[in-house]
Amino acid sequence: MSAPSPMLPVQRAVYGRLTGDATLMGLVSGVYDYVPEDVTWPYVVIGEALEVPENWLGGFGRQTTITVHVWTRARGHSLGLGIAARITELLDHQPLTLDGLHHVATRYEFSQALTDPEPPGDIRHVVLRYRVTTQQPPP
Repeated sequence: MSAPSPMLPVQRAVYGRLTGDATLMGLVSGVYDYVPEDVTWPYVVIGEALEVPENWLGGFGRQTTITVHVWTRARGHSLGLGIAARITELLDHQPLTLDGLHHVATRYEFSQALTDPEPPGDIRHVVLRYRVTTQQPPP
């Protein structure tokens, strides 16, 4: 029997961690999976995920890489980078509660600050990636 996919439990846990933090929620209008058209800037999107097995003799595990996006309309990157720093404080090396799975570790992988080239040129985007290692709990 293989382990259940952790993608949805990881997304739920990350969403709960981010939306449950008053400091982060004071910086952004919301955290989204689907962004409404009338959203107020800045905001955070829990985006793409990639899952690979991390099995061992007698056990099943997964590594889920999850991407988080910070979107701002600003004249520089400092606002987005500040929001990104708070997200990393909340996720990197912090335990997550995952339905049906044992959380082993969450590790920050990288971030990248980007400027949208389209006029008016005030859209800033910070991409963050985290690797979440999970295991199927013993029976």
